[in-house]
Amino acid sequence: MRRLSLCLLAAALPAFAADPFDDYEPVENALVVAAPAPARDAADPAVQRGRYLVNLLGCASCHTDGALLGAPEEARALAGSGVGIAISDPLRVRYPAVVYPPNLTPDPEAGIGEWPEEDIVRLLLEGMGRHGGRALPVMPWQSYARLTPEDATAIARYLKRLAPNPHQVPAPVAEGEPAPAPYVHVGLYQRR
Repeated sequence: MRRLSLCLLAAALPAFAADPFDDYEPVENALVVAAPAPARDAADPAVQRGRYLVNLLGCASCHTDGALLGAPEEARALAGSGVGIAISDPLRVRYPAVVYPPNLTPDPEAGIGEWPEEDIVRLLLEGMGRHGGRALPVMPWQSYARLTPEDATAIARYLKRLAPNPHQVPAPVAEGEPAPAPYVHVGLYQRR
């Protein structure tokens, strides 16, 4: 009798279990997007090295619209992404906090045009933003901290020599609020 009860319980249990990902849509893998050519000083060895490093580090795979969904808009390479990245546990909250990879072009309004190269280097090596705030862990500055100062400077020099792109990305979304644009979960790469 006990064995029969356990078998019936085991058979009925899946009917009560909910799949936490039942409302998620599968997405394509993020693609590695080539870093665009600089708009000026393309022959400068430091700018060339910076472009090489940006390609190697895969910066455009997050900072390009559509790349996180497997459909990058190469005309907006490094101009930020309207596809966000959830930074809180999707199994804990229905609406996780979402950040959108920022515009890395030197556009003065939408990008890093007002950032001096030294601030970009500091962000890469120390994870400290322009106004003293810590970069979120989704920005892998902990790995970039192993760059040499010369390599970090080369990346900054390259980014400052891109053509400015006025592409605006959505503002971050607080935990508990629904995100207005699609987003992926770090490590899961699925969106709601």
